[in-house]
Amino acid sequence: MKRLALLGATGSIGTQTLDLVSRFPDELCVTALSAGRSVDLLVQQCKQFHPELVSVARAEDAARVREAVGDPKLRIVHGAEGLLEVATYDADLLVGALVGSAGLAPVVAALRLGRDVALANKEVLVTGGPLVLAEARRAGAKLLPLDSEHVAIAQCLAGHPQSAVKKIWLTASGGPFRRADRATMAAAGPEQALKHPNWDMGAKITIDSATLMNKGFEVIEARWLFDLPLERIGVLVHPESIIHSFVEYCDGSWLAQLGIPDMRIPIAYTLGMPERFPLPDLPPLDLLALGALHFEAPDLERFPALRLAFEALAAGGTAPAALNAANEIAVAAFLAREIPFTAIAETAEEILAALPVLPGLSLEEIVETDERARAHARRRIEERRH
Repeated sequence: MKRLALLGATGSIGTQTLDLVSRFPDELCVTALSAGRSVDLLVQQCKQFHPELVSVARAEDAARVREAVGDPKLRIVHGAEGLLEVATYDADLLVGALVGSAGLAPVVAALRLGRDVALANKEVLVTGGPLVLAEARRAGAKLLPLDSEHVAIAQCLAGHPQSAVKKIWLTASGGPFRRADRATMAAAGPEQALKHPNWDMGAKITIDSATLMNKGFEVIEARWLFDLPLERIGVLVHPESIIHSFVEYCDGSWLAQLGIPDMRIPIAYTLGMPERFPLPDLPPLDLLALGALHFEAPDLERFPALRLAFEALAAGGTAPAALNAANEIAVAAFLAREIPFTAIAETAEEILAALPVLPGLSLEEIVETDERARAHARRRIEERRH
């Protein structure tokens, strides 16, 4: 029985993780859950999975959960301290499924205890890659991927020496604006940007996929997960989202992992290792019905967010943290209809250029950069509106 603590239980990755727990009750259970403000869903999860500890965003939500669940043994905490308690609670594996930089401190706390972490919260490695890896190595903890692209790479790397790897290639669907010109994107509202062609995700990640910032963050994440330099990581646009990534080897061989676009497949792989959980009720991959798979180079002129991620990774230190913070503010402003879609990357670029780059080897430096970038981005957005 593998005991899980789950950060972000009510989000897309969290609910799919719990779906797998319900499918494999002899192999998986949950001891602790965190949620934001989705109290009703959290209450349902508590009644179904019987965790020992839950965390919510606000104290008033904690009271609601206690009354609705009615279990005197359930411990309920809240806020940032609550996230830390869930992350460090008794478990074999922490599943990090938060969205944004809020996941960094809890993951670091878990790693310092020697706890293995399965990571879908890509901003953890975007903002604090060197710090996170240093903590994992110091404590002898494993950092495992949950994103479909990184799980695909891990499977293609299995059994091969890193010295044989020429390059890894992350695939991107291209999002809803793959064929759109800049004018069309500038005029698009949240309704258009949230129509991802293949994946069902939360609003923030879906917008990041539309700008290709999400793919840029995955490049940064891959750099730390697989210990490869920037020049050995590439991106290919693959609109069908069937090949989830490639590994190119020095002898000219390419290995790929294929599957339907359903996040339960990569989550199940990571949670079940070294075994594979059977998922017979998922639709099978039908290559004959597909007929063909297509690939193209990403257009960095129309999608500058991907370029910015490469530039931030090259700059090092706190540059990726600044990029992430500015992007979070800009995406929220776009969803609130305060700025146009194209201003997301423009705002991020301005903040990335404006802030000094610190070494970023401590939580304090990362948090300082995060706060400065957010404040700068808010000011810039307010100026743009006037």
